[in-house]
Amino acid sequence: METPLTRLVGVRHPIVQTGMGWVAGPRLVSATANAGALGILASATMTVDRLREAIREVKSRTDAPFGVNLRADAADAGDRVGVMIEEGVRVASFALAPSRELIAELKDAGVVVVPSIGARRHAEKVAAWGADAVIVQGGEGGGHTGEVATTVLLPQVVDAVDIPVVAAGGFHDGRGLVAALAYGAAGVAMGTRFLLTSDSTVPDAVKARYLAATVRDVTVTRAVDGLPHRMLRTELVAELENAGRASALVHALRRAVGFRRLSGLTWRQLVRDGLSLRHGKDLTWSQVLLAANTPMLLKSAMVDGRTDLGVMASGQVAGVIDDLPSCAELVERIMAQAAQTMSGLPVGGASMPA
Repeated sequence: METPLTRLVGVRHPIVQTGMGWVAGPRLVSATANAGALGILASATMTVDRLREAIREVKSRTDAPFGVNLRADAADAGDRVGVMIEEGVRVASFALAPSRELIAELKDAGVVVVPSIGARRHAEKVAAWGADAVIVQGGEGGGHTGEVATTVLLPQVVDAVDIPVVAAGGFHDGRGLVAALAYGAAGVAMGTRFLLTSDSTVPDAVKARYLAATVRDVTVTRAVDGLPHRMLRTELVAELENAGRASALVHALRRAVGFRRLSGLTWRQLVRDGLSLRHGKDLTWSQVLLAANTPMLLKSAMVDGRTDLGVMASGQVAGVIDDLPSCAELVERIMAQAAQTMSGLPVGGASMPA
């Protein structure tokens, strides 16, 4: 299926696997790429040296295009961009809007720039700065999210910008892909659906927890870092929501120590990164620290399998997913269902978007 997204990044299918921390590693990204979709490597939980190693590992597993997700506000963002350019990465993905200068540097090197946004005005801003496409996530999406549903936000953004728009938040099958295309999107991006594949390195016990979840088990909480965060209800979430300020601060400090050792950040850098996520919010010190070391909370579940000690970011679609296909099986199934759905439309809408 050819769309503006497939032409822009050189993949066979208009499907993106998002850059989930501790989840979107070389194995999942290369499996996605080999399936004909766009895999995005998550780099926020890696050192710069490990990022270079991970990029080379993906390249050793596939010849297909793939991308790397970056934190635009990271102190070493420039170093990471340099590694991407040196290693010939096709796509740069951003969770927060990159600066005009960063976009220009990447584009001058031939890298496709695709920020993720959650509001129409943000899409308009990055489009004016030269972004090649945007991923727009509605409130159904996992992790930090907004309040506007994808079905409301997506057409707003499509109407506002002249670059390809990729829809995220609530997608897991071929029917959703067709719906996104009908709204004017150039493809869909999925996180939870790719997390729940056999190619994902997430521990089996954690995957089982996701598969057992109903839509009511996926909640939005501000207890972790003061920002709306969609995740599964876990023991830790309940503990943080019921904790007083003193116990929350102790908990945050304990987590911060672990993340500082893992990342090599100084305390000054850790606090600065936490403060950069405040976005004008009145956060407590425990929330500032938790915001800075949320990667450790994710690692506890996604790597160590400790669902009682970690957070499990999740889109609402976790409540309707009940299997663990390979990436190849998943992409093939989505594309087959999309073709079947379009062929059955009363207007005969089997043609592809221009």
